[in-house]
Amino acid sequence: MSNPNHIPVLHPSRINLPPETRAYVIQILNQSLACTVDLRSQVSQACWNIKGKDFSLLHPLFATIVTELAAYTDLVAERIVVLGGVVMGTVRTAAMQSKLPEYPSEIVESDAHVLALAERFASYATRLREGIALAADVEDAGSAALYTDLSRKIDKQIWILEAHLHP
Repeated sequence: MSNPNHIPVLHPSRINLPPETRAYVIQILNQSLACTVDLRSQVSQACWNIKGKDFSLLHPLFATIVTELAAYTDLVAERIVVLGGVVMGTVRTAAMQSKLPEYPSEIVESDAHVLALAERFASYATRLREGIALAADVEDAGSAALYTDLSRKIDKQIWILEAHLHP
C-alpha cells in the first residue's frame, strides 16, 4: 500500500479522529489516489490513441472524463491533507501503488478502447466501494462520504461507457 522506505508523516490536526485512525485512512486514501492518477492516465492513453468511426464522439468524451478525474484526484488529495497526511501523488508513486490493470497499448479501435476503459472503471469502482467500507469501519464519516460521492460519479461514467458498447 505504501512505499516500505517511506516513513508516514502525520501532521497535527484538530479533527477529532484518533491519530491511528487518521494514519490508517490516509494510507487508504493514498492508495485510492494512486488508482485515480493511474485511471486518469489510462483514459488519456485512450483519448490520444483512439481511431475509427466513433473518434469524433469518443475523443471529446474521453477528454471530459480526464478533466473529471483530475478533479477527483484533487478531492482525494485534499482529504489526505485535511487529515494531516502527506499526499503521495506523483506518477511514479501511482505506477507502483495502483491496483488497476495495465492499459493495453496495442488497441486503437474505438470499441476496444471503450471496453478497456469500462473494465478499468469497474475495477476502480470496486476499490472505491472498499474505501467506503474501510472508512466507515473506523468511523471516518467524512472519508466515507467522499468515497460514496466518487463511487456514484464513477458508476455513472461506467453507465456512459457501457452505453457505447451496445449496438
